[in-house]
Amino acid sequence: MADLKAQFEQAVKDSKSLPEKPDNMTLLKLYALYKQASAGDVDGKRPGFSDMVGRAKWDAWNEIKGTTTEVAMGEYVELIESLK
Repeated sequence: MADLKAQFEQAVKDSKSLPEKPDNMTLLKLYALYKQASAGDVDGKRPGFSDMVGRAKWDAWNEIKGTTTEVAMGEYVELIESLK
C-alpha cells in the first residue's frame, strides 16, 4: 500500500505537467478517481442545474462509488501513465 500511495502521489504531481491537456471526459475520470482515492465515496447533494461543472464532477465521482481506495489509486496511476 505504501508503494501504491507513493506512485499515486507521483502521478498527481505528473498530472500537472502532461504534454497536452486531456479532453473533458478524461479530466472528469481523473477527478473522480482522485476524489475516490483521497476522500472515498461521494457525499452530499448533487449540485443544481446552475452549476454545470460541479454537477458533471459529482456525477463522475458518483459513478465509481464503492470503488476501494487502492483500486482508485491504481486506475489513476495507470491513466496518468497512459497520458504521458
